[in-house]
Amino acid sequence: MKVECKISTDYKEPYAILHINKMSESIAEIISMLEKEHVSSQTLPATKDKKTFFLQPENIAIIRSEGREIACYDAMKNRYVLDQPLYELENALHHRFVRISKSAIVNIRQIDHVQASFNGTMELVMKNGVIDYISRSFRKCFKERLGL
Repeated sequence: MKVECKISTDYKEPYAILHINKMSESIAEIISMLEKEHVSSQTLPATKDKKTFFLQPENIAIIRSEGREIACYDAMKNRYVLDQPLYELENALHHRFVRISKSAIVNIRQIDHVQASFNGTMELVMKNGVIDYISRSFRKCFKERLGL
């Protein structure tokens, strides 16, 4: 595939034109990633100790539902509460995050290691020390996404 990139200060907003003879799954994924680029480059408002913080997605290690809250942990293991539902966050952060269970998504670049656990689940340890489990129903997708 040929790729051409033109960089100019004349462009107010980036745009892409693709010339293809048929749609493939990988091209559809690239289109989806490009469309979501502006969303994922924005900060996420989160609260901690009655203060609002603006988090960069790349600094977030894990986002999960804890009771009635959507909590996220950063690289320093600080806990914040987000206002958005988990499915919206997953859609907005799709190319950086992967779902590991019905209640959690993780930043691919913040994973330290995974290992087999009981009942077909896998234990996932983040670089910040937070531990969670990859459920059996999301294990296949997780492995494909990480090329395992």
